[in-house]
Amino acid sequence: MAELLTMPKMGFDMAEGTLVQWVKKEGDTLAEGDVVAIIETDKANVEVTSFRSGVLRKILVESGTVVPVGKPIAIIGSADEDIQSLLQAQEGVVPAKGEAEVAGEAEAPPIVGVGVMPEIEVGRVLASPVARRMASELGIELTQVRGTGPGGRITKADIEAFVRESAREAPQPVVAPPPAVPPQPAVGVEYAVELVTPIRKTISRRMTESKQQAPHFYITMEVDMEAAVALRQQLNALLPEEEKISINDMVIKAAAIALRQHPRLNASLSGDEIHLHRRVNIGIAVALDSGLITVVVKDCDQKPLSRIAVEARAMITRAREGRMQAEDIVGSTFTISNLGMYGVEDFAAIINPPQAAILAVGAVRRVPVVNDAGELVAGTRMKMTISADHRITDGAEAALFLQALKAVLEQPMRLLL
Repeated sequence: MAELLTMPKMGFDMAEGTLVQWVKKEGDTLAEGDVVAIIETDKANVEVTSFRSGVLRKILVESGTVVPVGKPIAIIGSADEDIQSLLQAQEGVVPAKGEAEVAGEAEAPPIVGVGVMPEIEVGRVLASPVARRMASELGIELTQVRGTGPGGRITKADIEAFVRESAREAPQPVVAPPPAVPPQPAVGVEYAVELVTPIRKTISRRMTESKQQAPHFYITMEVDMEAAVALRQQLNALLPEEEKISINDMVIKAAAIALRQHPRLNASLSGDEIHLHRRVNIGIAVALDSGLITVVVKDCDQKPLSRIAVEARAMITRAREGRMQAEDIVGSTFTISNLGMYGVEDFAAIINPPQAAILAVGAVRRVPVVNDAGELVAGTRMKMTISADHRITDGAEAALFLQALKAVLEQPMRLLL
């Protein structure tokens, strides 16, 4: 039976995305998981994959179209299947180019040639969501920008080009030197200029909202990692390179176990409601050249440690290679940020809204410790800091969560049960 492929929702605040490119064309055979299209959000370019095998029977929107979340973009079915009823059902539903549907306006778009100024339709200009946001934040009138995208659509590259051109063309003020003042040596300031990337703007906006709206509190706890490090070495000696387990994988699994015991930390705030999530989906902060993005390992409480390690490595690789899939970045209920690989001892992270908390993980270090016999010996320690939203949870509850997490890591065989 033919089914609709829709614009996926990637992040709780995503309302629309731009269909950048069709990877497949009408009539192509699809296997489940095949990349069908590339879409652009304000965070990144993401691959849209086929949810089933079949044939790409009909493309419903063209490249460059802004599509609201949940709207159909294509029909997938069998090669000889009648899809007329689905096509008829979509008449008047497919979003108009130039975001006419997003604005709630009827479509009657003029055809605009590439390389000419885009026309305004009902007070709007053809532009991608990223371009609109960049223009708004830079104070640029879109009517001044020359669009080079499909149908004269303004893209983020057009905004960047406009900024560069404006900087070159801006007249320099002429200031007469004050009289009777001897010449002074010129002092110049040298610096490179970088435009703020869309992902950096998104990070800025979301983190500012988080710090302004969520009353953060912080708790730090130190963990004895001697047994965990030893177990990791034993496991990795038996595993191929692509399946080896990291310290962060162990922290993810331990956090999932602790979150089951303390569900209020696996929660989010929605208006006057606290949503206690039934699934434990842990987001992992990944540093990219353009900024920070979070990939999500689903159902970490139910998956074995080895499966978490493989999935996390695959998603981090896709993120760094710029070929993320929609399911890689949606659905997180709790986030872990680990800077241990940079030698950071401890730090406090900003909560990823609307989640209740985020765990900041430092480096595993060999340090002097006092054992139970009162002797000074070498030990293996790691510090963890939880940042929590006081609207959802309290200090005692967050401390109990850290205690449960610490107990699992100090008795790491529990990670394998």
